[in-house]
Amino acid sequence: MELSLRRLQMLRELHRRGTVTAAAAALHYSPSGVSQQLAQLEREVGVTLVERFGRRVQLTDLGLVLLEHAEEILGAVERATAALEAAQEGVTAKLTVGVWASVAAGLLPRALTTLAANHPGIQVHTTELVPEQSAAAVLEGKFDAAFVIDYSDHEMDWDPSLTRTVVAVERLHAAVPAETVARETVSLLQLAEHPWILSGPRSHFGQAVRIACHKQGFAPRIAHTVEEQPTALALTAAGLGVTLVSDLALAMRPEGVDIVALDKPVMRTISVAHRGSSVPRRSIDLFIDAVRTASAEQGLGASNSLPLSASD
Repeated sequence: MELSLRRLQMLRELHRRGTVTAAAAALHYSPSGVSQQLAQLEREVGVTLVERFGRRVQLTDLGLVLLEHAEEILGAVERATAALEAAQEGVTAKLTVGVWASVAAGLLPRALTTLAANHPGIQVHTTELVPEQSAAAVLEGKFDAAFVIDYSDHEMDWDPSLTRTVVAVERLHAAVPAETVARETVSLLQLAEHPWILSGPRSHFGQAVRIACHKQGFAPRIAHTVEEQPTALALTAAGLGVTLVSDLALAMRPEGVDIVALDKPVMRTISVAHRGSSVPRRSIDLFIDAVRTASAEQGLGASNSLPLSASD
C-alpha cells in the first residue's frame, strides 16, 4: 500500500470542515478533484473511509483510524523537513508566508532583501490575507508561517499548537483631515464629535478601536466602513472623517492628512506564527530574524511587546 501525502491531507481537511466544498476551498482544489482523490484513497486502502449525510460528510470508523495515523505521518514529514534544514550548512528551503497590507509594504521589502543577501537558498512566497484568518491558515497547513496581531485593548484568541514570535511593536495614531486638529496630541474622546472611517466590528482592528473608544466613554459614529488603511486614509484626505493608522501604514499617508499622536497610546504587537515542532525549522527562524532586524531598523523593535501566552 502506498499512501499519498496529498490525499492524507485531503482526508484530514475533510474531517475538519465537514464538506467536500469547504475542504476543496481550503486546499485550493476543485470539489470534484477532492472527491476523485478521496475515492482513489479508498481504492488504495480497500475500505470505505467517508460517509455522506446530505451535504455533509463524516469519516467512518476506519476513516478515523486512518486519520489518526495520517496526523502522525504528516507531523513526521514536517519534522523530517525541519531536521534536513537543520543539517544543512547553507539552508535551502521554500517558505509560504501569509501577510497583510501594511506588513507587506512596511516590513517585507527590507526583511526579504536582508534574508536574500545572507541566506540566498531560502525562497519566500507570500500571499496577502486578512489578519483575522492568518493564524487559522497556518494551523490548517496552508502556510508555513503568517503574521498575526494583538492590540493592547483586544488580544486575539490563540491555539496552543502554534508558536508565535514577536517581531514588531506599533503605535496607532489619529489620522485627521489637514488642519482639523490644532494640537500635538489628542485623546480619542476629543475625536468623538467627528465622523469615523473604520473597518467593520468583526475585524480585529475594528474591534480594538471600538473597545479603546468605549473605554473613553463613547461609541464612534461610523460614517464609512472600509477594510484597508490606504482606503481609510484616502477618505480622510477628502475630509470625510477621522481614523486611526499604525506606524507601518504611515508611509501610505496621502496629502491632506495630518497625523496626531494619541495622549493614551493604543499599541499593537506584530508576531510571526508557525506550527510548533520538536525540531525547529531553521529557515523559519532565519526569516523571523530578518523581519525582527527590519523592524528594529525602523524603530519598531519588539522590546516593549505585549505579554504573550505562547512562545516569543
